[in-house]
Amino acid sequence: MHPLDAAKRDSYCDQRTLLSLIKLSLDSVSKLIEVDGTQFTLMKHFNYISGELCAEQVPLTEIATKYGTPSFVYSRAALEENYKAYEKSLAGCKSQICFAVKANSNIGVLNVLARLGAGFDIVSGGELNRVIRAGGQPSNVIFSGLGKTAQEIRYALDLQIKCFNVESPAELDRIDKIAGEMDVIAPVSLRINPDIDAGTHPYISTGLRDNKFGIESQKAYEIYKSASALRNINLIGVDCHIGSQITSIAPFLDSIDLMLEIVDNLTESGVNISHLDIGGGLGVRYGSESIPSPEELLNAVMQRFVDRDLTLIVEPGRSIAANAGIFLTRVEYLKFGTEKNFAVVDGAMNDLIRPALYGAWQKIVSVALKSPTPSRSTRFDVVGPICESSDFLGKDRDLMIDEGDLLAVMSAGAYGFVMSSNYNTRPRSPEVLVDDTEVYLVRKREDIDTLLQLEDLPSF
Repeated sequence: MHPLDAAKRDSYCDQRTLLSLIKLSLDSVSKLIEVDGTQFTLMKHFNYISGELCAEQVPLTEIATKYGTPSFVYSRAALEENYKAYEKSLAGCKSQICFAVKANSNIGVLNVLARLGAGFDIVSGGELNRVIRAGGQPSNVIFSGLGKTAQEIRYALDLQIKCFNVESPAELDRIDKIAGEMDVIAPVSLRINPDIDAGTHPYISTGLRDNKFGIESQKAYEIYKSASALRNINLIGVDCHIGSQITSIAPFLDSIDLMLEIVDNLTESGVNISHLDIGGGLGVRYGSESIPSPEELLNAVMQRFVDRDLTLIVEPGRSIAANAGIFLTRVEYLKFGTEKNFAVVDGAMNDLIRPALYGAWQKIVSVALKSPTPSRSTRFDVVGPICESSDFLGKDRDLMIDEGDLLAVMSAGAYGFVMSSNYNTRPRSPEVLVDDTEVYLVRKREDIDTLLQLEDLPSF
């Protein structure tokens, strides 16, 4: 534990708190912060050093000073550690980890994972282009998504990707036709919709019969048999993805059992499948959720693969990226009312839409520790400047803050910047990647000229 800097002693905490911070472990610091009113458990690689929240060894105040706010900040160490948790759990098993690019598509982030040998799960031609620019190998790319255009299919076939996850007979016919025109064979897996409730938010559930994704399991066998007769299709896999932020193992196992039954039926019919893709969707702890670890999930999954000559493909996204990043924002105004108090910050729903879109809860903490004076703690809704009542980052948060203070929205490395927009003509935030003591700007802040460069006045 780093001792507090003497120069910061008075501004951050009293002498009693100072001695406690010097002596206590990180777990104890979490207890102290709970007394302080912020009530949270520190994310690994985002910890307080000398009273300031840091990304690895870099104070977030330094990042805010250099790159401004709002901004997204990622930890290389956290990305690597989260990826290696899957890699370690899959040791000894024929497998491929394909990071779900939709969770965080910054090419700096993708490059960190590509260096580790990651494959990638993409859902658009644009994401495929990002993977290539980041140093990813097309031969380790799985192309998911139910609306692939002819142009995207040609691009992927030209690059010789690993596999298409096909979601409808119409898509299968289109891929076969285009592959024939290009005189190539398209590697294909069918995505099965198992009609399994993953117990997650309806907006991120993908494995129920009334969801738009995949092929109904009852129809899968016949579609596989039809596909096996297509001249330019090579059936190599069975795929399933049942949702996001899943908090239990049982739905994964149920979907795997269904897929293995399909594999066995196909084998008996002479159609040999080489891989089983269980998708992604493992959740992360945003607050008090109880979440299985990758090791717990994969230990249970691999028991289903004993004595089977199948490659296991997994597509984690959130569980690698979410807790590897934070969203940094500054308090512009404090607004006190009869019913509600508001901390108006410079970050908004256009930057981080999860709270407005899903009602998602993410921890919000002060970047600088302050003296634990209960009378200073006030309950705020943390809101942005956008003209929508849904523009909030968090509601009913007990915070000791002043105008000008920095706040960190935790667990913002997944479905943060990738879902941002320019609503209210707000330039999008920069993205910063920290590697120990080094800081890399991996996406510049947009400006107004950038936003308007594709627009023109009409000639009249």
